[in-house]
Amino acid sequence: MQALLDTIATLQRPHDAARVFHGRSGRHPGCEALALDAYPPVWLLTSYEPQTDEALACIGAALQARWDEIAPGEPLSWVYQERDEVRASNRLMAGSVPDPHVVTEDGARYGVHLLRGLNHGLFLDMREGRRWVRGWARQAPGGKVLNLFAYSCAFSVAALQGGAAEVHNLDMASGALQLGQRNHALNSLAGGRFLAHDLFATWGKLKRLAPFDLVIADPPSYQKGSFVATKDYARLARRLPELLAPGGHALLCLNSPRLDSAFLRETVEAEAPGLRFVERLANPAVYADVDEERSLKVMVFEQPA
Repeated sequence: MQALLDTIATLQRPHDAARVFHGRSGRHPGCEALALDAYPPVWLLTSYEPQTDEALACIGAALQARWDEIAPGEPLSWVYQERDEVRASNRLMAGSVPDPHVVTEDGARYGVHLLRGLNHGLFLDMREGRRWVRGWARQAPGGKVLNLFAYSCAFSVAALQGGAAEVHNLDMASGALQLGQRNHALNSLAGGRFLAHDLFATWGKLKRLAPFDLVIADPPSYQKGSFVATKDYARLARRLPELLAPGGHALLCLNSPRLDSAFLRETVEAEAPGLRFVERLANPAVYADVDEERSLKVMVFEQPA
């Protein structure tokens, strides 16, 4: 746990939401189960294995000591989440959580929820992906975007802020799209469309909406009844050419430590051989892994002009 305590001892007061410690990278022996995130004004400690009361008290004391230094006179607020891949328990350890709780990233505002569920409304590891989308939209203003597995529509916010004309957000969970609609409202954005559909039952509608200048796909790597990467990425990839405009781009994401970047590249080469691989985006520095093939893969492909 010492690496986490050392990080806490040097924390700066956060302004944007961001991860500050990533034990799952394997770069901090003894801390592989732990992560610490800033969702200002709240800290979130996540553990993928049970922590003792003594360990939590030690972490809490370290957070309190540092908070007294960087935010004198202000109460410390932090939440502890104990989780695995399918369930979580969330506990307020000190202070309070704003309701509504709104955080910022690169000037955008997003609603988050730290006291319920596995996920919190904003995937912090996808920051560079959102930056790429915003930059793409600035270079190609007026573009038309399809955002698959949209969740809370953070990619849509980035695209519209960058200058995209319209974004079609598709997710089979209507509750997630409601979060997305609130995020659009938080940023005073128009041009978002919201489709609560199962992707694989919606090809006809998407073909009628096509072509798109950018297709974004950030699916779960394994979610029974929704998407299983080992079989469903091929089904998605083979449809990309008919959805993309000439010269259009696809931003494809894969967050599985068991599937490497070669899996995604080879799947696209096999199912959509006309698409050209452009680049793999770097992850935020805090997520650097002892084996980058275990970490998040965000890859850009291009349809020939």
